[in-house]
Amino acid sequence: MSEQLEKRISNVFKYRVPYADTDQMGVVYYGNYLTLFERARNELMRSLGWTYKECEASGWMLPVVHAEVDYKSPARYDDLLEVTAYVKECRGVRLEIACEVRRSGEEAVLAKGFTIHCFVSTQTFRPILPPQEFLEMLK
Repeated sequence: MSEQLEKRISNVFKYRVPYADTDQMGVVYYGNYLTLFERARNELMRSLGWTYKECEASGWMLPVVHAEVDYKSPARYDDLLEVTAYVKECRGVRLEIACEVRRSGEEAVLAKGFTIHCFVSTQTFRPILPPQEFLEMLK
């Protein structure tokens, strides 16, 4: 299956920035955006009827093999963020999940990026084709 999914399958995750997520400059530390992406990905999977726990129980995992973040404007302590995660592409053994971070109620993107995952067997840690149920869910 080679398909550009262009935001058809998405979920919005809300997150209030705690003080612990900020750096000395008072903005969200750059590395924490990947943690936000992970949280949003988990909620996206849950909204689709899958949890990572269920994936692993079914014999497959989705480790990150590549990640990118483009920082546009800083988020700060106590901002209420909306992190939109969407399935951008599923091709072969790879799955791309894109994310956009905004302040709640605002149009401007604070950060955007994506992670690329590889379907792997929990037994062998070798790449496998995505389960048919997963592909059907993407349609």
